[in-house]
Amino acid sequence: MVQVPGEPDKVVATSDNSTDIPDEAGLQSADDQEGPDPFLIRLQILLDRANTSPGVIDGFQGENTKKAIRSYEAMRNLEVDGEPDEEMWKALVVDQGRAMTTYEIAEDDLSRRYVEQIPDDYAELAEMDWLGFHSPAEMLAEKFHMDQELLKALNPQTDFETAGDKILVAEIGDPATTKVARIVVDKAVGTLTAYDGAGDIVLSAPATIGSEDNPSPSGKVTVVGVASEPTYSDEPGENFTQGDNTKELTIPPGPNGPVGLIWIDLCKPTYGIHGTVDPALIDKSASHGCVRLTNWDAEALGKLVQPKETQVEFTE
Repeated sequence: MVQVPGEPDKVVATSDNSTDIPDEAGLQSADDQEGPDPFLIRLQILLDRANTSPGVIDGFQGENTKKAIRSYEAMRNLEVDGEPDEEMWKALVVDQGRAMTTYEIAEDDLSRRYVEQIPDDYAELAEMDWLGFHSPAEMLAEKFHMDQELLKALNPQTDFETAGDKILVAEIGDPATTKVARIVVDKAVGTLTAYDGAGDIVLSAPATIGSEDNPSPSGKVTVVGVASEPTYSDEPGENFTQGDNTKELTIPPGPNGPVGLIWIDLCKPTYGIHGTVDPALIDKSASHGCVRLTNWDAEALGKLVQPKETQVEFTE
């Protein structure tokens, strides 16, 4: 079992409000890790709760965690270096407190419309009517912004199929509520940062932004609308074309659909900001010209943008 510092029923290496940084807290390469690191789990959760998202919480070091640290440092007017130094850690711990909580699996969690098998071929997807989570474990992992393997490692006593089972999960806190006036999408770094009207950071998140074959826009565009649980129109010649498909297809909605649970429509046709099938691959794989976030980051942003007012700037 992964042991998280300062959590109930775990080895207490640091208290919930401790500002001490473990000696091993230097951000090593994920390739050097044998498993999820307890300090990194706590760090990622607290960054997530500060609305400086590290993407999926997995306990492994990577560029997305460093991006989140840099965003938090910028938000708090600290020196921006991407390292969890003492000043940054003290501010984060005082701001955010404990990292873990318990959750009781409910009947509603188990009675959702799960879809065991989802094909890769868009023509086959178009014949379905819902692209739901594969299992309660996948749904619960996304609910708490966690990697599914980390959720399972923290809770070896359950199969996530029994109502009443209590599980250890990230305490994710409340999402941001300040309306967003401007969004900066940094194509070189792979981040999305949202600002309020005063120029302060509201939230930030790692992002998958276009590719060489399907580049994202340049310059400035405007948000024109937000759709929850959107369908996706695959129009050959207009946007991404899969394989030899020559027909216009409508892909049904769902968290495991091509655009996830949210579509933030931009004034440039066929472009938007949206969710994803696999949160672990954010900024680790190409997109088809759009801006891809985790489903939870896309949902949080979708509640804050102002159609016809929020500007989106793509920078190199």
